[in-house]
Amino acid sequence: MADARKLALYEQFSRVGKALANPVRLVLLDLIAQGERSVEELADAAGMKVGNTSAQLKILAAAGLVSARRSSVRVYYRLADETVVALVDQVQELAAKRIADVHTAADEYLGDVEVLEPVSQAELARRLERDDVVVVDVRPAAEYRAAHIQGAINLPNDELVERLGELPAGLDVVAYCRGRYCLLAPEAVRALRSHGFRAWPLADGLPQWRRAGLPVARGSGDSPSPPLTAAS
Repeated sequence: MADARKLALYEQFSRVGKALANPVRLVLLDLIAQGERSVEELADAAGMKVGNTSAQLKILAAAGLVSARRSSVRVYYRLADETVVALVDQVQELAAKRIADVHTAADEYLGDVEVLEPVSQAELARRLERDDVVVVDVRPAAEYRAAHIQGAINLPNDELVERLGELPAGLDVVAYCRGRYCLLAPEAVRALRSHGFRAWPLADGLPQWRRAGLPVARGSGDSPSPPLTAAS
């Protein structure tokens, strides 16, 4: 029989795995990775009831993946730190390599993203230095204000077509959203191409760009964004 003390130790490790073993909690981590949000905001963004959202967030907090703070009657959650983004990315990457159903589910949800020729972080960074591309953040405005790629303009997906006139003429467009498995950027690129724009999606999202140490801003302008740290 295995040493009880060893099992007790590994039981602690397994708490992280148990916290991730729920698709709803993975969705919530994707949302929290965009910036600090209240329970009510997360529930609305995820299409969930507030009570269920709160219960799932408490499980994530117990596993050390998110931190909470209270302000008046509301509770706000944020990632514990950037290693949580790295962990979720690694889980997704491993699943994509080992489980064929991941690709089937991704294609059914996102469509064929590869035909859109996603742009890498390195390529976008080079093009931003040359100033020959416009970067469009198609996430909701609240997520853009929390943090965005420096120099990006915010055209939320549900406003994109009506606001196409705000895009500079003659420049290529790169759209991004929450991450590799976010639907907003592929949808935006298809819409932009249908209106005659040269457009591509970023291969990753804002959390991965930030974790790579690339320039990030906050607010409605381009004020530098501080590194993500655990909430006090």
